[in-house]
Amino acid sequence: MLNDIKVFGFWIYLMTDLVVFAVLFATFVVLRNNTFGGPSGHDLFSLPQVFAETMLLLTSSFTCSLVTLAAHREQRGRMMFWLFVTFLLGAGFLILELQEFSHLIAQGDSWKRSGFLSAFFTLVGTHGLHISIGMLWMIVAIFRLWLRPLSPACLSQVLRFAFFWHFLDFVWVFIFSVVYGMGILS
Repeated sequence: MLNDIKVFGFWIYLMTDLVVFAVLFATFVVLRNNTFGGPSGHDLFSLPQVFAETMLLLTSSFTCSLVTLAAHREQRGRMMFWLFVTFLLGAGFLILELQEFSHLIAQGDSWKRSGFLSAFFTLVGTHGLHISIGMLWMIVAIFRLWLRPLSPACLSQVLRFAFFWHFLDFVWVFIFSVVYGMGILS
């Protein structure tokens, strides 16, 4: 019964997160042409870097699926291994995203410059914050798997993490398409 409540609470959380991202996307779409005489996405975005970020995140989605498969088979060692690989891929993604942010800020294109950049940093930064939370969740899950025997509660936690991670991949596909795709093409 308690686990059912946790799963229900998790789904409520995930749906509220979906609403948050929907509002951030709507804000970005409204403000994407408000450059205040500054650069637009076409001037700023590097398709090779964004493509590398995307490949890292989509590969991490695949390895996260392998975590789920190992969980269904109750293979604790494989769960820890694939969680670690997923963590490394997420870290690579986050490093590239932070490099992009620091490059933009260093050239004077911070969130203060225009409505477009403010919406960009808020949307992409919120996604990056969620990636960081997912990485922390993975560390906790790895230590729990290492220190405790498998239990239904532990497996449920890992499966909820997998849903969360796949949700972030889903959001990134929209960021890639709407923010970067429309920005580069316009």
